[in-house]
Amino acid sequence: MSHKMAGKKQEKELMNEQPDQQPTETEEKKEDIVQQEDQIEKKEAEIKELKEQIQRLAAEFDNYKKRTVKEKEKLYDISVADVAAAFIPVLDNVERALEASVDSDQGIRDGVQLIHRQFIDVLSNLDIQYIETIGKEFNPNIHEAVMHVQDDSCGENEIVEEFQKGYIYKDEIVIRHSVVKVAN
Repeated sequence: MSHKMAGKKQEKELMNEQPDQQPTETEEKKEDIVQQEDQIEKKEAEIKELKEQIQRLAAEFDNYKKRTVKEKEKLYDISVADVAAAFIPVLDNVERALEASVDSDQGIRDGVQLIHRQFIDVLSNLDIQYIETIGKEFNPNIHEAVMHVQDDSCGENEIVEEFQKGYIYKDEIVIRHSVVKVAN
């Protein structure tokens, strides 16, 4: 009896202990909720990180688009300036023809003046302008000084004579520097 009773007594104790060790249904649900909340927090953190990555990528792409537009515009500007630089010597020759035709047939002179006017209009439409020189202050970025003269009637670094016209595109790209004489 002591063996059987001791065995049953131990069995009863084990049965009494098992409910304490095994989680109840509500405790299991609580654990599930905690796990789900942890998963939700992790997913929210992932979502936040992905949103930030998307925002960074969108900003990088926007910067890329702006940069490529600027590069295209700059390439276009350089191309226009290069083509204009090739035509400016022709314009110089048309102007020389105008000067030489002062005493010649009026019909020829009128024709050359028309060609000159068309040339100037085309350059103007392309936003290419003649660089003003006489009476202006010398600027090494747009002028090329080939002579200096002392003249007290002129200001410091004042341009007194122009030997060759200069042209500038969009007020920023010098197609050809003005060749000038500078006083003082």
